[in-house]
Amino acid sequence: MEYRNLGKSGLKVSALSFGTWVTFGNQIDDRTARDLMHTAYDAGINFFDNAEVYANGRSEEVMGRILKESGWPRDTYIVSSKVFWGGDRPTQRGLSRKHITEACHAALRRLQVDYLDLFFCHRADRETPIEETVWAMNDLMRQGKILYWGTSEWDAQRITEAHMVARAQNLVPPLMEQPQYNMFHRERVEFEYRHLYDHLGLGTTIWSPLASGLLTGKYNAGLPEGTRVQLPELEWLRSKMTSEETRQLIPKIQQLAQIAQDLGCTLPQMAIAWCLKNPHVSTAILGASRVEQLKENLGALAALEALTPEVMERVDTLLGNKPHFPVYG
Repeated sequence: MEYRNLGKSGLKVSALSFGTWVTFGNQIDDRTARDLMHTAYDAGINFFDNAEVYANGRSEEVMGRILKESGWPRDTYIVSSKVFWGGDRPTQRGLSRKHITEACHAALRRLQVDYLDLFFCHRADRETPIEETVWAMNDLMRQGKILYWGTSEWDAQRITEAHMVARAQNLVPPLMEQPQYNMFHRERVEFEYRHLYDHLGLGTTIWSPLASGLLTGKYNAGLPEGTRVQLPELEWLRSKMTSEETRQLIPKIQQLAQIAQDLGCTLPQMAIAWCLKNPHVSTAILGASRVEQLKENLGALAALEALTPEVMERVDTLLGNKPHFPVYG
């Protein structure tokens, strides 16, 4: 396993991490969940990602039981939660001091830990002053309930504003962002955030490296007649591909699979390794519903060396979506 610093911090996070979105407490039973976490830990993964909204808290409960039963020393792993969608009532949502505080306490109970290593603001809250959010996170850090805080799917301006507030009031700013990043979704990580890495020391814990299943290889032969392809139906995922849009990607996916075959790896391994080639990616979060699937994805580390500059250029030429910086003259 390779370990990278999380942004400008000294925290070493495994280049591959494990997340439970749509699986724990929902798609898989507790025994499979245990096998997946133990497989990840034994492979050197030290970061386990979660959120209050995953399976309405059941995901954290499952993970908490596994962590308690595992006997792993607490200083050998990193666990996270995210706050924004805690329930249907007004005080159970958003980034107010009240909800942030109560969401943290609830996550600690469900995960059965004394502190969270990472605590993310799951989305930006335009109805709460950013000063209130920064102060609430700073207070939780001061109390020892969280060690680092960050954001997820925030735009660059909002992240910068949080840093400005923290700097002006001598508070701790957000360290990391958790954005979607993959071969088909790269504008924000490669372009919008480009000034935040050096100027603010931003780290990233990217999700969906396999583009919500498009890069798993199951569409290499094309779409079966009558297939209706859908990305995960979650209310905050506003951007969904239609079947026709997905169908238009099939030729590119097939050519990507051929490149992977030429390199001696699978398409998922190449897609994950492609994400890790970006030096601003601190860790890529893997999701899996089967141990065999997780083991295959762990092979992405072995594919890193095969992704030479020439191969990366070949992929960029095929995709045709590499963000370009504006040139002013």
